[in-house]
Amino acid sequence: MYITEKEIEIRYAETDKMGVVYHANYLIWFEVARTDFIEKAGFNYDDMEQKGLISPVMDVSVQYKKSVTYPEKVTIRTWIDTYTKLKTIYAYEVVTELGEISATGKTTHIVIQQGSDRPVRLDRIYPEWHEKYLTLSKKED
Repeated sequence: MYITEKEIEIRYAETDKMGVVYHANYLIWFEVARTDFIEKAGFNYDDMEQKGLISPVMDVSVQYKKSVTYPEKVTIRTWIDTYTKLKTIYAYEVVTELGEISATGKTTHIVIQQGSDRPVRLDRIYPEWHEKYLTLSKKED
């Protein structure tokens, strides 16, 4: 399985009054890590959008396990949990500097033509991305 890692330096502005990272910031970190994953796979959102395509989040889940605080650093591990021609589910682990898992999560995405709300098949509109994701989503035995 192909896994990328993206280091995040926790900023003071991401914390609450108790000095703990505010829960919604994990969603931003997931997006930063997912964008990094896509770029490391050889693609980017800008190219997709220039073709009139967007990939909205359809579902998100986060499980919080351990608080992190400023000025810690975390590493977001990202991989493809599930891939089909119509849907990609990315999985994430937020890992502390001590190697502890702070949170896990998943985001579900489809691809649509801008201005539409109907999913399109990635294999038809972006075949090279589809082929790469087939390879990257294979689980090792």
